[in-house]
Amino acid sequence: MKRITGVSNMCCDGVIQCLEKEKVSILIKDRHTCLDLNDSNMYILKKGIVKVSLIMQDEREFNITYLQGPDVVSLYCDCLTEFRKCLPKIRIESEQAELYCISKEKFYKRVNEDANLQNYVSTYYRNRLKLAITREQVMIMNSKAGAVCSWLYRLASLFGIQTQKGIFIDLQVTNEDIANFCGITTRNSVNRVIRGLKEKHIIQVKNNRIIVLDMDYLKQFTE
Repeated sequence: MKRITGVSNMCCDGVIQCLEKEKVSILIKDRHTCLDLNDSNMYILKKGIVKVSLIMQDEREFNITYLQGPDVVSLYCDCLTEFRKCLPKIRIESEQAELYCISKEKFYKRVNEDANLQNYVSTYYRNRLKLAITREQVMIMNSKAGAVCSWLYRLASLFGIQTQKGIFIDLQVTNEDIANFCGITTRNSVNRVIRGLKEKHIIQVKNNRIIVLDMDYLKQFTE
């Protein structure tokens, strides 16, 4: 089986190398553990998958994206708080995740001393903000079905493994999660969309995992 690489996480080898040089310790977090975000520390995901959400002012949770290591999770949270004034939430979605934790003071001291790290940080902010705005536009322009299709396309691009049947999404995602990613208020609406996609042979669901049979159909809702 071949993993899809159409949408890859941005490389942060320079950041990882810097942390390893500084001998920053690694935290091991189990699935569904939430990170204790605060203003004084930076979290850098070395291995694993996390779900990024925003807690709205009315306390509803709105899912934003999944990040997989390596990725500077705290930079993404900073992007979100600038884009939308809400409290970010980070939850581990892989069985385990490995993260570096370093004070922001030390992190930005190293960034200021290294031109390559400065370029990485500025590029990260720019690209992530652009992706967030694009995603908002896609959600607004599409119907509920279109929003679900566009998100399934992104999931397949992020975690897809090419198989004989189609593209296997190597991540357990519930319909409730999809609803929160797509701004849909009820899980039943997602259930109807998923059922319709299965009837049209666009996707297949096996052991609570999704196999995409027709990526071209999903792709039309991302453009």
